[in-house]
Amino acid sequence: MTHTDPDTAADPATRIAMWSGPRTVSTALMRAWENRPDTVVADEPLYAFYLDRRGIDHPGRDEVIASQPTDWRVVLDRLTRAPLPAGAVISYAKHMTHHLLPEVDQAAFAPFRHAHLIRDPRELLASYARVRTEPTLADLGLAQQAEIFETFGGPVVDSRDLLADPEGVLRALCQSLDVPFDRRMLAWPAGPRDSDGVWAPYWYDSVRSSTGFTAYRPPAEPLPARLEPLADRCMPYFSRLHTYRITSQGGEYERAKGARRRLD
Repeated sequence: MTHTDPDTAADPATRIAMWSGPRTVSTALMRAWENRPDTVVADEPLYAFYLDRRGIDHPGRDEVIASQPTDWRVVLDRLTRAPLPAGAVISYAKHMTHHLLPEVDQAAFAPFRHAHLIRDPRELLASYARVRTEPTLADLGLAQQAEIFETFGGPVVDSRDLLADPEGVLRALCQSLDVPFDRRMLAWPAGPRDSDGVWAPYWYDSVRSSTGFTAYRPPAEPLPARLEPLADRCMPYFSRLHTYRITSQGGEYERAKGARRRLD
């Protein structure tokens, strides 16, 4: 793929790549963007590629692989070049960071405006372990997210901040991505969406019944002791990204803009 193609360079659409690990309120944030009349969303477009290459067992694995291209080049070509539906000027792709396997040429992501959604590893693990009892660092994608941030920079949103002040943080995020804020991002109709991945029945129960962002609540139970070592391994990546998070005032974004820092 040639990323200096004049057709791509002249593309009037804003194409956003939002990166996160699992259990980070990423689907609710996708709902917020989808509720804008000017935006079309893509739900984890590299998921089938990831499952096909890794050969691991996830809920609905065969359905997922059948539902999407398993060639990352095809996926990225569509996200970069496909015309948007009538009335849409923003393309928003919800990406899981662990889906970005080493064989993917990260230069293919150069045309996108990048942003990052993070969550405290202990809270993330407490939630994720209810679905996969023995997660690994690779499952959570924090190391990959650090690499993506190092390469592309972009605003960082802490899910706790988002739940505590949805309007303020969304306004700051839109400002940092150079798109207008739309109040329709704050509430949406309950129910499934045609854009939801086929894995939605396995993962999206709470989001399907939601009509907006729920208030932040700390975990009801402490992290299981067996997962503490993994949480400790995650913390350096999280802490570094958290340093560059935007707030409802937007004051932190300029420090992260254009960042190309090595996260070690």
